[in-house]
Amino acid sequence: MTQDRPVLLGGKPILSDDVPLARPTIEVDDDLGKRFEGILSSGILTKGRQVSAFEAEVAEFAGVAHAVAVSSCTTGLMLVLRCLGLHGDVVLPSFTFMASGHAIRWNGLRPVFADVDAHAFTLAPSSVATAMTGGTAAVLAVHTFGTPCDGDALAGLAAQRGVPLIFDAAPAFGASYADGAMAGTKGIAEVFSLSPTKPFTSGEGGIVTTDDGDLAREVRIGREYGNPGNFDSLVIGLSGRLPELSAALGRNNLHRLPARLARRRELADRYRRGLAGVPGIGFQRVPAGATSTFKDFSLIIDPVRFGIDADAVAAAMGAERITTRRYYDPPVHRQTAYLTEQGPAHPQARPDALPNTESVAARALTVPLHLHMDERLVDQICEVLGRIHVHAGEIAEVRGASGTDTESKQYGFTR
Repeated sequence: MTQDRPVLLGGKPILSDDVPLARPTIEVDDDLGKRFEGILSSGILTKGRQVSAFEAEVAEFAGVAHAVAVSSCTTGLMLVLRCLGLHGDVVLPSFTFMASGHAIRWNGLRPVFADVDAHAFTLAPSSVATAMTGGTAAVLAVHTFGTPCDGDALAGLAAQRGVPLIFDAAPAFGASYADGAMAGTKGIAEVFSLSPTKPFTSGEGGIVTTDDGDLAREVRIGREYGNPGNFDSLVIGLSGRLPELSAALGRNNLHRLPARLARRRELADRYRRGLAGVPGIGFQRVPAGATSTFKDFSLIIDPVRFGIDADAVAAAMGAERITTRRYYDPPVHRQTAYLTEQGPAHPQARPDALPNTESVAARALTVPLHLHMDERLVDQICEVLGRIHVHAGEIAEVRGASGTDTESKQYGFTR
C-alpha cells in the first residue's frame, strides 16, 4: 500500500508541511518593547545599561562571579585564548563545530585532536591524557549537543599538567554537570553561544563565564580592540561587543529558559520512547545526574541493523519534508582547512587515529527539536523513521542505482 511506503519510494507523505531543524522562540511582551524603545530613543546602541544588566543576570543564573557579553561564542573563545597568553598545543575534540578549532588557529596555536567517548560524544579523558605532552598549553573541551562533558576528570588532567581548562560550551547554557553544578562554573572559563539556533538566544552573541576576575577584566578590554580606555592597547584585541538590543532580547529570554529547557527534555524523551523499537537507532548518553539542553537531538544510525546509512536516512527524511543535519561530518581533523595545514601524512589525518570520532561522525544524524513542535509532530517523525527502516532495502537499491549511495562505500559499511 502506498501510504505505508516512504515518499522516496512513491508513498504518500505523512507530513503536510516542512519541518525545520531548529526554530528560535521569541516572545514579545511589554517589557521587551519598553527596553527596545528605551535603547532606540537614547541613541546608546552599544556599551550601555542593557549589556551590564544582562551580564549581571547571567552571572547570577549560572552561579559565577563574572559574565562577559561578546559578539559571538567564537569571539569569546578567541579572546579567552588570547588573554591567557598561551603558546603551544591545545587539546580538543575533532567531533565539534569548526569554530572550536578556528579559535585555536587564529591565535597561532596548534590544535591536537583527542577522541570522544563512544556513548556521550564528549571529550574522553583517557584520550586527552594520551594526547597531552610537554608542549600542551591548554585543554579545550566541548559540551557536545548541549550535554556537559566530564568536567572534573578533565580538570584533574589539566591540573596535573599545570595548564588551563577551557570549555566551548556553545549550546549548553542552562545545562548541568553530573554533580549538579551549572554549566559555566568549571575550568578557567566557559564560553556560550547566543545565536538563533541555541535554546538561549539573544539573536546573535556570546557569553564568557569565569570566576577569575583578572581574566574577566582582560576579556572586557579585549572585546574593545584591547583598548582599556586610553587608546594604549594592552592586548591584540578585536571588535567583540554585544549590542544593546541583543542584550535586551537575552534578558527577555533568560527567565523563560528553565521552562523551555524542561520542554525540550520532554520532547527528547518522547523521541527516545517513540524510536525505542526501531532497530539500528541509538542516542547520545547523558551522564547520570547531568542535564542536557538538547540543542541538537542526534540519532546514531547503525547501517547494518537499520538497513541503510545516515546519509540515506537523511535523503529519505528530506523527501518527507523533514530537515536533518549531519553534525559533525566531516569532523574537524578531516576538514579541508585542517588537512591543508597538517598535510595528509599527519598522524591525526589517518582514519584510525580517532576511532570513536570517525564512528560517531559517520553515523550521527540530527533531527528536528524545537519548542514549536508538539507531541504529535514528534510521533509523526518517529513514524517516518519506522517506515524508512521497514523499506530500507528498497531505498538502498534506489540510491545505489542513482549513484547517490557513495558515503557508505567511503566508510566501508556493508549490508
